[in-house]
Amino acid sequence: MILDVNAIQKILPHRHPMLMLDAIVEMERQKRVVGIKNVTINESFFQGHFPGNPVMPGVLIVEAMAQAGGVLLFQEVPERENKLLYFVAIDEARFRRPVVPGDQLRVEVTVLNWRGNFCKLAGQATVNGQLAAEAILMCKMVDRQP
Repeated sequence: MILDVNAIQKILPHRHPMLMLDAIVEMERQKRVVGIKNVTINESFFQGHFPGNPVMPGVLIVEAMAQAGGVLLFQEVPERENKLLYFVAIDEARFRRPVVPGDQLRVEVTVLNWRGNFCKLAGQATVNGQLAAEAILMCKMVDRQP
């Protein structure tokens, strides 16, 4: 493990219940990152999605990809506590299998292009080697408002 949840919280502004990563297990600066999300029945979204048939919402899987990318990108930003990353587009999102309590989501994100404040990332989320979701994410780094 490279970063645990406490180290991730020193990099990302996200907190429970919106923090979607438990660990970073691989990282190549400016290139790729691999994060882990342990999916438990205690997640608040399972109360309503769906009672009796809990499934992790696809948008939260995409959010986990974005957060992993954020950990990677913020490594290069000296004053990251004054910055936020906003989605500007999500392309080619595909959901291949449900993610359910007990699954360990492995989120791999690769930098496709990075210029100035804009970045394009390719994300894949797998469970036990099976593709659960994939997407192309575009984000913009902005100044955090006081």
